[in-house]
Amino acid sequence: MLNRFGGASLAALLVLGACAHEVEAPALEAAEMAPPPAPVTETWSVRLFDQTLGQLVATTEGNTVKVDYEYRNNGRGPTLAETITLGDDSLPTGWTIDGATTFGNEIHETFALADGVASWTDTTGSATAEQTEPAIYIPQNASPYTLAIYARALLADDDMTLPAWPAGSLTMSSQDKLRIEGAGGPVATTAYALVGDDVDPTYFLTDEAGDLFALISPRLVVVREGYEEADDQLKELATRLSTERLEAIQAETAHRFDAPLAITNVRVFDPKAKAMSALSTVMVEDGVITAVTAGDADTAGAYVVDGQGGSLVPGLTEMHGHLGQDAALKNIAAGVTLVRDMGNDNGVFSELIGKIEAGTLAGPRVVRSGFIEGKSPFSSNNGILVNSEEEALAAVDWYADEGDFWQIKVYNSMTPAWVPAIVERAKERGLKVSGHVPAFTNADAMIEAGYDEMTHINQLMLGWVLAPEEDTRTLLRLTALQRLPKVDLDGAAVTRTLDLMAENDVAIDPTYAIHEALLLSRNGEVQAGMADYVDHMPIAVQREARAAWSAIGSPEEDAAYRGAFDQITGTIQRMKERGIFIVMGTDLGGALTLHRELELYQNVGFTPAEILARATLEAAEYMGLDEELGSIEPGKKADFLLVPGNPVEDFKAIKTISLVSKGDTVYFPSEIYPYFGIRPFTEIPAVTPPSSAD
Repeated sequence: MLNRFGGASLAALLVLGACAHEVEAPALEAAEMAPPPAPVTETWSVRLFDQTLGQLVATTEGNTVKVDYEYRNNGRGPTLAETITLGDDSLPTGWTIDGATTFGNEIHETFALADGVASWTDTTGSATAEQTEPAIYIPQNASPYTLAIYARALLADDDMTLPAWPAGSLTMSSQDKLRIEGAGGPVATTAYALVGDDVDPTYFLTDEAGDLFALISPRLVVVREGYEEADDQLKELATRLSTERLEAIQAETAHRFDAPLAITNVRVFDPKAKAMSALSTVMVEDGVITAVTAGDADTAGAYVVDGQGGSLVPGLTEMHGHLGQDAALKNIAAGVTLVRDMGNDNGVFSELIGKIEAGTLAGPRVVRSGFIEGKSPFSSNNGILVNSEEEALAAVDWYADEGDFWQIKVYNSMTPAWVPAIVERAKERGLKVSGHVPAFTNADAMIEAGYDEMTHINQLMLGWVLAPEEDTRTLLRLTALQRLPKVDLDGAAVTRTLDLMAENDVAIDPTYAIHEALLLSRNGEVQAGMADYVDHMPIAVQREARAAWSAIGSPEEDAAYRGAFDQITGTIQRMKERGIFIVMGTDLGGALTLHRELELYQNVGFTPAEILARATLEAAEYMGLDEELGSIEPGKKADFLLVPGNPVEDFKAIKTISLVSKGDTVYFPSEIYPYFGIRPFTEIPAVTPPSSAD
């Protein structure tokens, strides 16, 4: 805008010069010699859990913007430097992005528009496209300042929609107006939703000039410096906007029937027998399974879904979630009807659970973990942070007093010496204990302190390769996995750890799939875990699927990371052979990623039927919920999913789901996915109402 206004002023002077050349010549000479406008620097604070954890800084000089973006939470976060060149229409003509992602993968991205041809290079490779109309580039990796670019361009468009490179389009729509108070005085803002680049809308605010004021979400806020005190107001707005959208989706896609429901012509998976039944009919009334009958059954008076010879499987369990309301609906669409949440913002999460239980939002049933972390520069700002053993014990008591927590989860910055007392107090209060291995100790010590379960396979295996003084509160807990290929999996150190686990009945939550992504993803290659569904996803997700997580700096590092994944597989296999209980969860949001998590356990000797049993009835038994959940039997809650194929014969069949039931509510994923820009995977089954079935 400075450039456009400057150009207009100079043009006016040139016209005056043509009318009165001799008089105006000195003025023109002065204009030509006037210094360019001074650079303008804007700063935004990155806010998470009521703290400022980083900054976004943008300096505009003429038509060029230089951006620096960095924040750190839990010892990690992105670092980006951008240079953006804008054309006269405020659309980018040049864009370079350099830095590193949260997990360290190097970013070197470029975009250029010249002579009507757009060209770009990112981790997926290079491409070009002819410009036939105004269009905007969607970077693969960029800072929130991208929203300032988008807003400027879209506000100038009549319908606030522009085609985009590499594909698709961007649209923004006004959501609300509000006044924000801060050190710079009150600001009148407008909230917008941006859609088209990802599965969920991005919510952000502009000021009256159309300039970026804040990026908002229920957890993270990036807000103009001086307005940090509006943090809660902005998070509440983001939560409300997201909730209203999801409530509308729930109203459109949640089906509740005013008569019994019959699922006919289906094979039913029995997790006890680990086998599929003969073709059967399953009857449901008021959210409870009333009958499972071999062959045909009397369906008079019932709504009928013909399963067409497909498979009915108990609802899946995600054993390592950090659930938010967007992910809650996606998990339902993926057949995940039970989630063990491993730590969350306690107040926000309680509200979400209440909305799910009331039926205003879709979501799985939840088992809660009480997250306790020690305060340090590397803290994960979640749950309850403590400065002393006394505060840690008080946190245990708080979770126990709340009454709806199943276990305590200990995190990286906890002082190891406090852990035995935490475990003792938790067990006195009827809570189990799981967790990371705190920095400056090892898994053996935590097992001896009384952990019931170890969280993340890397946390356990690092004890075999780290020196006592090495700090796992940083990315070292990931990068040090390069050392794993040197470990003898049948040596004394490994044997001692596995013996301790077996003798003390300690379970393991490996989060296998996240390690696959961390260790095996490479720039330009589709991640194995996303290969089966990536072409159904929005363009941003497709590009993400072709990006590495870790920085791979040499062929030696490449080989070391691949070897580390093999060592992880070998360790999990040895755990299975010893009878150590393995729980299957992702730490990746569940939903479609849980399908990959489960699929991977075939690598260590689980059969598809054993995986399904572990992810259904055995997970429910582990958490004491098997009287109501985990199998398709009369008297149990109607939590199940229908797939056209047979996942016992080919586990990939679990990825194509036509119906999900959670209690008294039925969902058809193919109705849900278009709301997220996802192309459905199968047809919506027909439901025959009672009047037609009689």
